[in-house]
Amino acid sequence: MPSIARGGLVNLVGAAVSAVTGVLLVVVVTRTLPQSDAGAFFALTSVFLLAETVARLGTGTGVVYFVARLRSLGQPERIRAVQRVALTPVVTLSAIVATALAIWAPQIAEFLGTPADGTRSAIVALALLLPVAALSDTLLAATRGHGAMLPTAAVDRVGRPLLQLTLVAVAVSNGSAAVLAGAWALPWVLSAALAWWWLLRLTRCLPPAAAGGPGLETWREFWSFTAPRAVNSLVQLALQRLDIVLVTALAGPAEAAVYTAATRFLVVGQLTTSAISTAAQPRLAGVLAVGDHASARSVYQSATAWVVLLTWPLYLLCGVFADTVLTVFGAGYEAGRPVVLVLVGATLLATACGMVDMLLNMAGRTSWTLANSVVALAVMVVVDLALIPRLGILGAGIGWAAAIVVNNLLPLGQLLASTRLHPFGAATVRGAALSAVCFGILPVTALLLVPGNAAATTVAALVGLALFVVALRRWRAALGLPALRTVLTRTPRRTTARRDVDRARTGEIQ
Repeated sequence: MPSIARGGLVNLVGAAVSAVTGVLLVVVVTRTLPQSDAGAFFALTSVFLLAETVARLGTGTGVVYFVARLRSLGQPERIRAVQRVALTPVVTLSAIVATALAIWAPQIAEFLGTPADGTRSAIVALALLLPVAALSDTLLAATRGHGAMLPTAAVDRVGRPLLQLTLVAVAVSNGSAAVLAGAWALPWVLSAALAWWWLLRLTRCLPPAAAGGPGLETWREFWSFTAPRAVNSLVQLALQRLDIVLVTALAGPAEAAVYTAATRFLVVGQLTTSAISTAAQPRLAGVLAVGDHASARSVYQSATAWVVLLTWPLYLLCGVFADTVLTVFGAGYEAGRPVVLVLVGATLLATACGMVDMLLNMAGRTSWTLANSVVALAVMVVVDLALIPRLGILGAGIGWAAAIVVNNLLPLGQLLASTRLHPFGAATVRGAALSAVCFGILPVTALLLVPGNAAATTVAALVGLALFVVALRRWRAALGLPALRTVLTRTPRRTTARRDVDRARTGEIQ
C-alpha cells in the first residue's frame, strides 16, 4: 500500500494540475467565445477524443495488464514482443481513422449544426494530429505497466494540459476554428516524443526481442484479452463525451456550452479517481495473477477509502455552491445548476464503488466490463434521445446519471459474485460518513435555516472543513491513512525473510 500511495500521490498531483488547467481552459473558451462557438469547440474536441479512442483499440489496459503480469511471473523476455503487438495495430488504425475523419468532415459539421467551412477545417486539423495522440497514450500506458507512474503524471497530466491551456489562450482571441482546434491537439506531439523516450529508458535492460518478431500465440493472447477492452474503451469515453455531441445536435451548440460547463466538476473528480486507480492497477494485476485475493481486497478497499475522502468533499460542495461555481464560466451558465445537482448524486454512488470496472479488467473479465458499458451507454442514449428535446440539458444530465449508476452497480454485483471482492471496508464507510456530515449536512442545514445567505452557508462549510481535518488527524488509522503517511517519510524496509516470501510468491527477478 505505501508503494501504491506513492504512485497515487504522484498521479494525484498530476490529476490536480490537469483538473485545474482543464477547468481554466473551459473558462477561457466560455468567457471569450459566444456560447454557440464555445459549444461547437467542445463538440469537436469530443469527436476527436472518440475517434482517438477507436484508433487506440483499448491497448492501454492490455499493455498494463500484460507487462505487469509478465514482470510478476518472471518472464521479462516476452515484454518487448507484447509492446510491439500493442503498438503496431494502433499506428495502422489511427492513420485509417484520421483519413476517414478528414473525408467525412462536411458530414460531421452538418450533423453538429455548426458553420460548415470553419468546422470542416477544424476537423481536418484534428485528423492530422489524431495518430500522434493515439500513439502517445499507448506509449504512456506501457510505462505504467513497468510500474512507472511519473511519465503519465508529468507528461499526460501536467505538461500536455498546461501546454494546451497556453496555446488555446493564445489562439482563442484571434484564431479560426481550425487554429483553435490545432492549438488544442498540438501538445500530443511533444507528449508522444517524451513517452517514447521514457519507455526506451525503462526497457533498455530487458532481454532483446526474439528474431522474427512476436509469434502468433503472443498476438492471440494479447488481443483475446484486449479486443473486448477496445470496444469498452470507446463505450466508456462515449459515456463521458457522446452526450455533448447529442446536446449539440438536438438542442444546439449554445446549450452544449452550458452543459459542458455544468459537468466540469465531474471531470475533476474522475481525474482524482483515475490517479488512485492508475497507481493501483499494476499491483492489482500482479496479485490477481498469482491468485492473492486477500491482497487484492486490501488494495481495493484502501484505495476506495482514499477516493471517497478525496472526491466526496468536492462533489458535495459543488452541489451546495452550484450557482457560485457556474458563474465562473460567465453569464448565462447558471442555467446548468439542475444538471450539477443530478450528477452529484450519481457520482457519490460511483466513487463509493471504487475502481470496480478496472478491477474486473485486472481479473481478466474484460468481456463483462464491455457488456456493462454497452448497457450503460444504451441507457444514456435512450434517455438522452427521449429527454433532451423536452428538457434540454437537464435531460442529458439525467441520461448520464442513469448511465453512471448502471455502470457501477452492474460490475459491483459481478465482482462480488465472482471473486468475493467489494469496496465497502470499514475505512470506506467511515470516510463516506465523515464527508457527508462535514460537507453535506452542515452546509445544507445552514442553507435551509438561512435561505439565500451565502455567508452562513460558507461559514458552515468552513466549520465542516475544520472538523474534517481534525478527524483525519485523530482517526487516521481508522480511515486507512497510515500508508499515505509513509509517503511523507519513507517506505518501511522489508526484512530479508519477507523479501524471500515475496519473491517466492510473485516470481520476482532481482
